[in-house]
Amino acid sequence: MSGEPTPPLARSTLDRAAHRRTDPGWLAQAWARARVLVLDSGDEGRALVRTDTSPPALVLLDAADLPPAASPMFLGVEPDGVPVFAVDAPLPAVPGARPAHLREVGHLLVDRDAGLFTTALALVNWHLRHRYSSATGHPTEVDEAGWSRVDRAGERIWPRTDPAMIVLVHDGVPGPGGRCLLGNNATWPQTPGERRFSCLAGYVEPGESAEAAVLREVREEVGVPVEDIAYAGSQAWPFPGSLMLGFLATADPEHPVRLDPAEIAYARWFTRTEIGAALAGRPVDVGGARLVLPPRSSIALFLIHRWLDGHC
Repeated sequence: MSGEPTPPLARSTLDRAAHRRTDPGWLAQAWARARVLVLDSGDEGRALVRTDTSPPALVLLDAADLPPAASPMFLGVEPDGVPVFAVDAPLPAVPGARPAHLREVGHLLVDRDAGLFTTALALVNWHLRHRYSSATGHPTEVDEAGWSRVDRAGERIWPRTDPAMIVLVHDGVPGPGGRCLLGNNATWPQTPGERRFSCLAGYVEPGESAEAAVLREVREEVGVPVEDIAYAGSQAWPFPGSLMLGFLATADPEHPVRLDPAEIAYARWFTRTEIGAALAGRPVDVGGARLVLPPRSSIALFLIHRWLDGHC
């Protein structure tokens, strides 16, 4: 809805111009005048960002200043008519810029840069995972300006994303005493003195709606029934290739929390006062450790903010 907050990686200003992906003549001319985003998949998909500006700015280079690219990926056309490509290559040295990960800077970038970085990283990660055809086992090659791969038999595959739900479960109570239910995933690395808590999440299974996945995942992970499921927004999460569908839902804090230890190591209800304190940098104790909340580029923190600010 207009005027409502947007998830940090759901922002973009680019015209994807998909009809150009199968036009080799236009693409060749476009590359000659393109802006190019370089990502290094060997460095977890980092790109160059200028941090001497406010906000930080993604570094785009002229194609003429780069070595020949084997498989440039066409991202789209900017509002000023200039085409934009991405390449997977070692990052060049650019004065005033440093390598940065999307998780680290995605929320700080302007809409244009956030959209470019998110799309490029999603494409790069998809190509890395589809070098062979799942149907024939044959090697595949990049085609359609980075938007498909094809094997020697002509079997073609296109980029796909895995739908996943993520939900902020809360008690529906307004004010500082209202509570939300967060969990610590059993597979997350543990940092001494800290414990990260986030929204509950999981992949949507075949034949399942996103809302049904919310019911199932919350029940499986913490044993709590939820109701009043409301969609709140979505964003790509290209680590390596998910689409996060964000929801808010209510539950009774008096209902026993029963953890699936294979999925969730810890779960508990937090008040708005506690969450607000953690976001302000004040220590909140969770079993002898300091509460750490999700990164600012995540839709998890977007959902927490919506609840904290009363947008639910």
